[in-house]
Amino acid sequence: MELKKNSIKKMPKRDNLIVALDFPDYNSAKILVEQLGDRVTFYKIGLELLMSGNYFDLIEFLAKKNKKMFIDLKFFDIGQTVVKAIENLNNYPNIIYTTIHSTNRESMERIAESKGNIKILAVTILTSFNQNDLSDMNLDPTISLEDIVIKRAKLAKESNIDGVICSAFENKRIRSEIGQDFIIANPGIRLEKLQQDDQKRIVDVKTAIADGANHIVVGRPINRAIEPRKMAEEFLKEIPNATT
Repeated sequence: MELKKNSIKKMPKRDNLIVALDFPDYNSAKILVEQLGDRVTFYKIGLELLMSGNYFDLIEFLAKKNKKMFIDLKFFDIGQTVVKAIENLNNYPNIIYTTIHSTNRESMERIAESKGNIKILAVTILTSFNQNDLSDMNLDPTISLEDIVIKRAKLAKESNIDGVICSAFENKRIRSEIGQDFIIANPGIRLEKLQQDDQKRIVDVKTAIADGANHIVVGRPINRAIEPRKMAEEFLKEIPNATT
C-alpha cells in the first residue's frame, strides 16, 4: 500500500517553523515576538521562561496575538501527575503541542487518553546527545542511538502519542517504519554551524523537511540574530525548496 504524502504539504508554510523563545524573562520574549511580527506564527516556550515567573502571562500574550504555541516542559512523572498537568494546560487557548519524555507504554497510553485538545510529542533522545553519551545514560553503547530513537518512537505511536521530538537524522526511518500520520518535530536545525553550539546532531532546513519533518524548531539562530525577522525569513525561504 502506497503511503500518503507527508502532511507538511497541507500545512501553511509559516507553521512549519517554530521559533523557540529561549529567554530568561518575559520582556525579552515579548520583544522578539513583536520584532518577528506576522512572519512567525508558532512559538515554543520552555523551562527557562517557566522559572521567570511570567510564563502564563506570555501564553496569554501570544494567544492575544493569535500565535500557536508549543509548551515544551518535557513532563516526566507518574502518569496521573502528567495527566493532571496537561488537563490544566487545556484551560489555555492556542496551545497545540506539549512534550513528555518517552516512558513506559502504560503511562503514555494514559496520557494519550486524557490529553484533551493538545497533541502530545514524546522526546526520544535529546539532540544535545550523541552516541558517546549513551554509556553515561546507562544505555547499551553497542546499540546505535538511532535504533534507540526508533524503538522509542514506535512505542509512542503504539501508545497513541501524536508524535516525537527527534533529530532530523532519524526522520527517514520514522517515516518508513512508522508512517506519515505521525508528527515529527526537529530541534537542532541550522542554516549553518554556530559557534559554541550545544546541539550535536545538526541538520539543515531542506534536509530536515525533505526527510519528513512537520516542524523545525529554531532558537538561537533567530533569537540571537542582529536582525531576527530577516533571519526568520531566511529559514522560511528554505522550506518550500525542500522536496518530500
